[in-house]
Amino acid sequence: MLGLVSSFSKSSWNCSIIFVKNTEKKTVFVGLSGGVDSSVSAALLKQAGYNVVGVFIRTWQPDFIECSFREDRLDAMRVAAYLDIPFLECDAEEAYKRAVADYMIGEYKAGRTPNPDVMCNREIKFGVFWDFAKSRGADFVATGHYACVIPDLIRYSRNNSNGSRLGGREDNQFTLRKAIDPSKDQAYFLYRLTENDLEHVLFPIGHLHKSEVRKLAEKFGLPNAVKKDSQGICMLGDLDLKKFLEHYIPAKRGDVLNEEGETIGHHDGAIFLTLGERHGFTITKKTPNDERYFIVAKDIEKNTVTVSSKKNTDSMHSAILEYQITHCTWVSGSPAIGAKYTAQIRYHGEYLPCEISGMESDRATITFEQPVLVASGQSIVLYDKDSCLGGGIVR
Repeated sequence: MLGLVSSFSKSSWNCSIIFVKNTEKKTVFVGLSGGVDSSVSAALLKQAGYNVVGVFIRTWQPDFIECSFREDRLDAMRVAAYLDIPFLECDAEEAYKRAVADYMIGEYKAGRTPNPDVMCNREIKFGVFWDFAKSRGADFVATGHYACVIPDLIRYSRNNSNGSRLGGREDNQFTLRKAIDPSKDQAYFLYRLTENDLEHVLFPIGHLHKSEVRKLAEKFGLPNAVKKDSQGICMLGDLDLKKFLEHYIPAKRGDVLNEEGETIGHHDGAIFLTLGERHGFTITKKTPNDERYFIVAKDIEKNTVTVSSKKNTDSMHSAILEYQITHCTWVSGSPAIGAKYTAQIRYHGEYLPCEISGMESDRATITFEQPVLVASGQSIVLYDKDSCLGGGIVR
């Protein structure tokens, strides 16, 4: 049977059964990005007794940005060699271009603000990568994400000869929880994973703080222990989004308006900007007493954005109580209509009180206690305490 590695009790909830000790030499393919988090994940899994295979997922990069994947791939190879594990490469270039890059460009062209990291996780890291791993005999895939998969029961080791699960199966067996480290938690980006996905996914560092991961990297002697964290768009790296988009969407100068509709500045295209943004535009009419402006509304047809410096702007303009979300994905069954939850409307945003006031097919209506400002194309992700329930995209 699979044994328990450890359990960790932290403040408000118990993060038990983070990942399981492998006494039957199960095989796990680890997505090695070349960074510290995935490298420590591989080291922990090997220490726990898994047959670990390191995999570098190669994705698409346009020819006008500096190529970074070769250096990352080399770092991933060094880690695999140091840990004495096999190393493979998963070619996800075509899928990434279609499902992530083209999706992002198309959404901006339509005047919406997409979240490419969410699509990258769903389509590439837990889609293409899992298909790649499963076809080569893997039982699990693992990544360096900061999140926890919590089973109600210890994971089943294998099927019975008659094909039924050992011990039977209960509803809501697997849940997605926030990471212990709130500054690194990535459950928001993982909300499109389902219970079926979580059954074969391991997040070995979800119970650790970033500082602990760094210490483990040094303790293991990993060759990339001091490498800086990557930033920017998932698998594209740290790039200027506006400059990237300008290769596909022409810039077009437009007006910046105040709340009275007066022109007080200019921008290079409303299509590049999003609600709540505090940069990307120039204010030409201002006084020394003006506070910092941020975008509260935009009109794609007129190519204008409206800005405000008032702190109570959440009660004005595009801030509303109720949002319709589509393409909903629920991790372990649909949440209850009328129940009290919290929601994030952006990564690392605060957890806002809300409820589901309606649900139909893959759509839901989210009602907040206070008006909020959410751009079309962004995700609203729901939580029940520390459990990520899923979410959908604002339309």
